[in-house]
Amino acid sequence: MHGETRLPRNAKEGLLFLLIVSIISVNTIAPLIVGLELGFSREVYLDTLKILPFMWVIVVLLVRLVAGPIVRKVLPKFTGQTDGFNARVLLNIILNVTVLSISMSVIGTWVGTGHVSLEPVRNFLHIWPRNFGIAFWIELLVAQPIARLAMKTLHARQDRKAQSVNA
Repeated sequence: MHGETRLPRNAKEGLLFLLIVSIISVNTIAPLIVGLELGFSREVYLDTLKILPFMWVIVVLLVRLVAGPIVRKVLPKFTGQTDGFNARVLLNIILNVTVLSISMSVIGTWVGTGHVSLEPVRNFLHIWPRNFGIAFWIELLVAQPIARLAMKTLHARQDRKAQSVNA
């Protein structure tokens, strides 16, 4: 999708895109999941805020080191030359959210409780579908559209600047 204004065009823009998506995701998904698990209260939310920086680092590392490489290998097996932008983006979101929600359903519980146990593994089939659903809809309706809008705005600004220089 060369030349697509809604996607990053280089590594610097890719990092900006990742930062936007990950910051929105961690600040919405984690509090929502914890609230559903422990109840929605001021105390639960404030406790969740304390672990968000750790969750954000873990999510960014998982995206870069685990989900990204897996999705880059799997995505071409399911997409064709004639598939449009929206189809590719949707499949990319599904694959990324699947890998990240599987990982974070276990790791997130460990970070949130402050200890490693088999509890999230034992409860995996109970907690993962809910976590996947929450993460999928936030990615699809909030985080990704905001990041794509930021890329489109950035590219429009770059194009205007290039045109004024060439004029």
